[in-house]
Amino acid sequence: MPTPAPADFPADWRELNRSNWDERVPIHVAGDFYELDAFRAGKEALRDFEIAEVGDVSGRTLLHLQCHFGQDTLSWARRGASQVVGLDFSEPAVEAARALAAEIGFGPERAAFVAADVYDAVEAVPDARYDIVYTGTGALNWLPDIERWARTAASLVAPGGFLYLAEFHPLTDALDDETGSKVVHDYFSRDAWLDEMPGTYADLDAETVHNRTVEWQHPIGEVVSALCATGLRLEFLHEHDMSLFPRFDHFTQGEDGYYRFPAGRPRIPLMYSLKATRPV
Repeated sequence: MPTPAPADFPADWRELNRSNWDERVPIHVAGDFYELDAFRAGKEALRDFEIAEVGDVSGRTLLHLQCHFGQDTLSWARRGASQVVGLDFSEPAVEAARALAAEIGFGPERAAFVAADVYDAVEAVPDARYDIVYTGTGALNWLPDIERWARTAASLVAPGGFLYLAEFHPLTDALDDETGSKVVHDYFSRDAWLDEMPGTYADLDAETVHNRTVEWQHPIGEVVSALCATGLRLEFLHEHDMSLFPRFDHFTQGEDGYYRFPAGRPRIPLMYSLKATRPV
């Protein structure tokens, strides 16, 4: 777990985080974690619960905020979205996304990628509104102001459209790093977290230089309240008992590919997802 920072967190937090992600893009693209060769050959990259909860995207426009190098973004294009737009603050990530799109046969008219801070998305993306605004899986923790994020994301949802978020459950950040069996951190903390761990979740042994990052914890109530305050209507909030990676010791991987606590141990939510619509 990162170390709590004082309230006056580093003023250059955005630059620190961007340098960290810029350095890790080539590691992620070249490594095995994202299975890019299999993806190029047609392997599904989206999670099954996301596909079920988002539903049919055929003929709809989709904006993916904080898209990294666009694998999930392009997956929605493969599933029939008429146009997808991915936004990320890392220039190398956007360049990699554009290259990946071209490799699998999507031109910029079908799959466009924009390099910009998520808070500047309204000015940066090509269209004013999208049928679906999609985001998640390790995105919100990089943002200090969740209300500003909600206002920005919601403003890009077209009437009759919706925002969909799938994210790691903030409860896991309150637990001990090893077993996940004890509450050792404040769930409601608003302090930034500083980390200097080398490597990356995709390759723990990778040699890296830009290791200092700044992150934030956002309780679910804060996220939902921020979205509802924008005028979006919450359709559902689902909590899930599985994770995408072995966050704690003793996690077991099921046949479905997800990681969970072993059988017999009381379950807790490890991820959550929500859908919020803009009334016509």
